[in-house]
Formats: sequence, structure tokens, C-alpha cells
Amino acid sequence: MKLSAAQGFCYRFGTGIKAGADLLVLLKSEAGYGSDRQRNAMRSLGEGAKSGESLSKSMEKEAPFFPPLMIAMTRVGEVTGRLERSLLSLSQLYQHRIQLRRKFLGSIAWPGLQLFAGLMAISLLIWLLGALTPASGGEMFDVLGFGMKGVSGVLKLWGYVAIVALIIGGMIWAFFRNLGGVQNIIPILYMIPVMGPALQTITLSRFCWTLSLALDAGLDPIRSIELALDSTDSDYYRSGAEPAKAAILGGETLAGALKATNLFPEEFLTRVEISEISGTDAESIDILATEYDGKAKVAVGTISAIATGLIWLSVIAILVFLILRMAIRIFGGMYDVTQI
Repeated sequence: MKLSAAQGFCYRFGTGIKAGADLLVLLKSEAGYGSDRQRNAMRSLGEGAKSGESLSKSMEKEAPFFPPLMIAMTRVGEVTGRLERSLLSLSQLYQHRIQLRRKFLGSIAWPGLQLFAGLMAISLLIWLLGALTPASGGEMFDVLGFGMKGVSGVLKLWGYVAIVALIIGGMIWAFFRNLGGVQNIIPILYMIPVMGPALQTITLSRFCWTLSLALDAGLDPIRSIELALDSTDSDYYRSGAEPAKAAILGGETLAGALKATNLFPEEFLTRVEISEISGTDAESIDILATEYDGKAKVAVGTISAIATGLIWLSVIAILVFLILRMAIRIFGGMYDVTQI
């Protein structure tokens, strides 16, 4: 289930239940939203509700479409009789993640368009080299020296661009899928100046938001930590679920359980420990989540600035390289003519 679809579902459903609407009516209405997969899932929930099945149980049958956090929060809401509160809180969590993502994409949109415009300008030059004919006859001088002219040259250029894009996209895909255990390099990434701490802050913010939401809904600490670790979308962090569980069963506090995972920085653990002393787990993590929310927004701005700078540097490097190459080719050709 896409993040935007999950946010919309939780908000509409939570608002409807809060207003006292009938569950079957809400599910029937939800079957009219989203993709075919989402509509089919909502119809299945409706069929389950008609047969007396709980909403969370029906969601489990549709896994992995519904996120584990949504299923767990729905189950807790059903048990406590506060389903509308659970779903509306979850809607806020999803909205927070959407806002961070939009902020990042919005900040790199303009330099991305500049990169595209630069490639289009190069494509136009390559096309003109094949389309125009010099007054003396023959072919236009290849000022770029790459042997690319006309339509075939343009297609070759964009073929190279596609290959580079596929390689970069494949690397990102492999990282998020943790192929070959590549996520084990996350601690090394965190050591990169400026960018590393920013990435870690965003991850900790997501962890805190989910942990705060789960604890406030009434989930036990073990399940809350497990869901919070899962919300990072990283197998590296998910690996800490078992050590945290063992620590809590051994009588450790929340801060002690997180420390047992060996995943979190000392500063973060200290903040959790101080927050625990000043209030309950749910209250303390909620305060911490608010604090890291502000830090995450700054971190997104930092990463966006780095990404923007890299794109601009790429555009400048490409243009400077092509200008210098054209100058060398042109003046080199003129020099050869003078030597004849």
C-alpha cells in the first residue's frame, strides 16, 4: 500500500468512525478509492466485516498489502475501543513522512530540470550535426568528437544516459532490498561528514514517531520497538528486535533495551533515558519524537542541499567538458589546416 493511500485511508476511516458512521458503509465507500489492488482489498475487508471478522484479522489476510504497523494499530484500537484515535494518529504519522519526502523532492526538482535541459541542448547539437550540410558539401565537422550525429547519435546519447540511470537506480534498489547484506555499511554511511548525521537523524525521527504512536496506543514495549524498527525500512535496524526483546524480558528499561541493540548513538540513548525519568514511556518518547521531527526537517534540507549541489556540479562539469572538447577540436582542426 502506497504511503499516500495509507494516509488517506486512515484519515477517512478514522474520521468516519469518529463521526459514528457504520463500518460496512465506510468499507463500501473505501472500495471506490485507489488502485484495483486497493479496491479489491477493501472489498475483502467488507466481506470479512459482514461475516463478523475483526478488521485487523481481515487486514492480516490481505498481507503484505496492509503495512504491519497499520494492522497492529488497528488491532489495538479494536481491543481498546479507540480505533478512530489509532487510525487518526497513524494518519498523522504517514502525513509527516509524506511531507518530508515532498520537501526533498521539491528541493531537487529545479536542478533536475536544469540537468534535463542541458542534456536536451546536447541532443539538439548532435541532431544538427547530422541534419545540416556544409556549403562545400560532405558532412558537418564533428565538433564533439564522439562520432554521434543526427537521430542515431541522439538515440545513442540517451541510451548512455539510460544505462547510467539504470545503474544508479539499481544500486538504490539493491540497497533498500538489502541484497548481499549491503545495509551493513549503514554505520559507515553515518560517518560521512554532514550527510551521514543527517541521514541518521531522519531515521531516528521515523523511529521515534512510530514508537511514540505505538506506546500511546497501548502496545507493549516489545511489540512497539519491533514496529518502530520495522518502520525504518531497513534490515539493519530490524536486526535489533530480538536483542531489544531479550533486554526487556530481562528487566531492562526502554533505554536499556535500545542500548542492547547497538544501533543507536549515545546521544539518542541519553535523551531517551532522561525522558524516561521525567515521565511515562509514551509521554517521554512523544516529546523526543517532536524534538527529532524538527531535527529531521533540518536534516532533509541538508540532504536536499547536498543533492542539489551534486546535480549542479554535474551540469557544470558536463558543460565545461563539452566546451573545452569543442574548443580543442575546432582549434586543433584549424592548426592542422595551417600546417598543410
